[in-house]
Amino acid sequence: MLLLQKTVAKRVEMEGTGLHTGGPARISFMPAEPNTGLLFRVHADGEDIDIPAIIENVPDDLDGLRNTALVSNGVRIHTVEHVLSALYGMGITNCIIELDGEEPPEPVEGSTTAYVDLLSGAGIVDQGLPATYYRIDSPVEYRDGDILLRAVPCDRFMVTFKINYPDPLIGCQEYTCEMRPQVYRDEIAPSRTFALKRDIELLQNMGLGQGGTLENALIVDDGVLVNDTELRFPDEFVRHKILDLVGDLALLGMPLQGHVIAERSGHASNAAFTRLLARSERRQNRIYPRRKPTYWDINSIMKVMPHRYPLLLVDRILELECGKRVVGLKNVTINEPFFNGHFPGHPIMPAVLITEAMAQVGGVLLMSSIEDPETKLVYFSGIDNARFRRPVTPGDQIRFEVEMVKIRGPICKMKGVALVDGELVAEADLMSTIVDR
Repeated sequence: MLLLQKTVAKRVEMEGTGLHTGGPARISFMPAEPNTGLLFRVHADGEDIDIPAIIENVPDDLDGLRNTALVSNGVRIHTVEHVLSALYGMGITNCIIELDGEEPPEPVEGSTTAYVDLLSGAGIVDQGLPATYYRIDSPVEYRDGDILLRAVPCDRFMVTFKINYPDPLIGCQEYTCEMRPQVYRDEIAPSRTFALKRDIELLQNMGLGQGGTLENALIVDDGVLVNDTELRFPDEFVRHKILDLVGDLALLGMPLQGHVIAERSGHASNAAFTRLLARSERRQNRIYPRRKPTYWDINSIMKVMPHRYPLLLVDRILELECGKRVVGLKNVTINEPFFNGHFPGHPIMPAVLITEAMAQVGGVLLMSSIEDPETKLVYFSGIDNARFRRPVTPGDQIRFEVEMVKIRGPICKMKGVALVDGELVAEADLMSTIVDR
């Protein structure tokens, strides 16, 4: 699985009322540098306080509060789960979330569609670097009474949620989906916040739900929907539970690869499960800190390129502008197998392999711009205007700079140059075709 870091292209904002505090609120989404993560910025006591959206900043007193909070430097913000759900569901890994008020404004109709539309309107841009993600390698389980959360290995991010409410309108519901931006937008984001009518008074006595209305929350009373509306999906209730769970899983601080299965879970148990995952991640990386990529390493390259020894000829991607250009490196050593025969006593890298390496760097550019690259191959289909200016020998580091000239359907044309120590050693126009693997 390959995921690229993404942020919003420009600042956008929304105003409204907090769901639980009932106070005025304004939220702004702003572009962030690679490796920033999701970061709330709150103005308090005359200064800006940054609160990273990570599980370490979630307090332990969520039980019964019906929302997820973050605390840092004495500042507490409430009900962050819907904002984080929209960002995580749309694949945004880096964003500064400026918040005026104690909690984000609740969208008028109680779902995250308004947030999704706001983010989409801002533009979601690839930042050209792989995202560090959390991969479930073995089952991880959390239980508390009849509450269950379990994560199992999977090559994608999948979520299954099961609920069982005593109210006949809700009853038993189960839903499974692959969490991709289009799926999130169409199948999860429209689902609305809901509550049983008998719980409303309890919430208000706790000081919660002060901003709740029949417009921004579904109220259920003995098998009847109190609101003057219809359900958007027959299983809208369990879909909203997935929406909340995705927001709470965002507190891992990185995308997730695995299948998360939840039964009867709420925010407190979601947070406990996320803490369990985070502890597992820290145990696995107790010596080395979590990687913050500034380039594509060989592991990231191998997620999109099928080549392997002895024909994987790119070691690092330094720069990548999706759909535009890419810069990659090939370190040439005497251990290259082709030097055995080309030529004994006078090792020179074959021109055809320099061209192949250039094409592979271009292949990373091409594969990173398509969905599900692991299901595709790039066929090298043509070379024009190839020129070779000087030999490449052991100890050289080749810098390839490849630009996209034209792409139409599965066929593309790229122009590449190869340099050693800033000196041009080769250039060519390359044609490639994307095919199913």
